[in-house]
Amino acid sequence: MTEIIAGVEVPETAAVAEATRHIQGMTSPLIFHHSRRVFFFAALHAREVGLRPDPELLYLSAIFHDLGLLTPFSDVEQRFELDGADHARKFLLDRGFPATAADVVWEAIALHSTPRIPGRMGPEIAATHHGVLTDVQGVGLDKLDRGLVDEINAVHPRGDFKNGFLQALLEGTRDRPDTTYGTISADVLVHFIPGFRHVSMVERVMGSAWPS
Repeated sequence: MTEIIAGVEVPETAAVAEATRHIQGMTSPLIFHHSRRVFFFAALHAREVGLRPDPELLYLSAIFHDLGLLTPFSDVEQRFELDGADHARKFLLDRGFPATAADVVWEAIALHSTPRIPGRMGPEIAATHHGVLTDVQGVGLDKLDRGLVDEINAVHPRGDFKNGFLQALLEGTRDRPDTTYGTISADVLVHFIPGFRHVSMVERVMGSAWPS
């Protein structure tokens, strides 16, 4: 049966169904519900501004976007966004998606937490970013129909999302703090870990091997 929430239809494809089961089984309820809300908010914002993302690629971008917080998928230490992006791209390629489609999903996930840039890229990348901003920071919430927002939250409840999500960011990055340099995750570590600080850009420049 077709699943429609807030007027947004979930694509009825084998990849979407498998990805949903995959993420629901691997992640916490908080991350699963968040990822699904991101899809619906992304789709609503896309309609609002006239974007026309591919629904299946948008869904896969949203459902996978925070997977890297919970499980490392690479043999190298890297940003959690890249872990999730790499895993999602492999998921698509292993199921016969063209490399161009897998790259779109990779970029949407890798850049979803980067301020200002993804909003000026392709429709799937921009919409995913807008969906994340709405669910995490409430950006653009005032532009959405309240009834539609309530319908999404009824199916995918927020619970204590603010505290739970910050804790998930902390737990997903505290063991690889160097990967958070220049990212929003650095703010989380500074807030929750007493005395934590990154070497600043100024210190990196002044301490470089160049004599001047």
